[in-house]
Amino acid sequence: MTPFELVPLLDLGPLLPELSEFLAGLALLALMWLIVSKAVAPRFEELYERRTDEIEGGIRHAEQVQAEANAAKAEYQAQLDAVRADSARSRDEAAERGEQIVAEARQKAAQEQARMIAEARAQIATEREVAMNELRLQLGGLATTLAGRIVGESLDDERARRTVDRFLTELETQPVRVRGAGE
Repeated sequence: MTPFELVPLLDLGPLLPELSEFLAGLALLALMWLIVSKAVAPRFEELYERRTDEIEGGIRHAEQVQAEANAAKAEYQAQLDAVRADSARSRDEAAERGEQIVAEARQKAAQEQARMIAEARAQIATEREVAMNELRLQLGGLATTLAGRIVGESLDDERARRTVDRFLTELETQPVRVRGAGE
């Protein structure tokens, strides 16, 4: 009897293998396991390890590139902040310079205005003096001529000059009336 025949519960019928077939199958299974474990499995393991190294290398490379990108971004941000600060400083300096230029221009304009007013006043005073002298001469001449005709004799020059000066002094002390548009 075969060892498989001892087990009455397993009645496999024609599927029950012979002992020799069973042993041959076990030997072939052991041979296949030995071939797979010695030749095929190491190649698969080597392939898996190579793929793992490539993937991990890719991940390390990606992390390195990411770190470099972050460093470049930080450097770019620092440069951008520096440029913004420089731009703000330049803008502030330009605004200050503009205010300074405007203040200088106002000061020069005020000085020029004061100079022009002083020159105009001096010119007016000079012209007034010239006009007063001409008026005295003409008025004195006319007054002496008129007085000489009225009195019938001519006045001396000294007396005529004193009369004209007194008249002009009285004229200067009187308030000036300016004629408006309604008069």
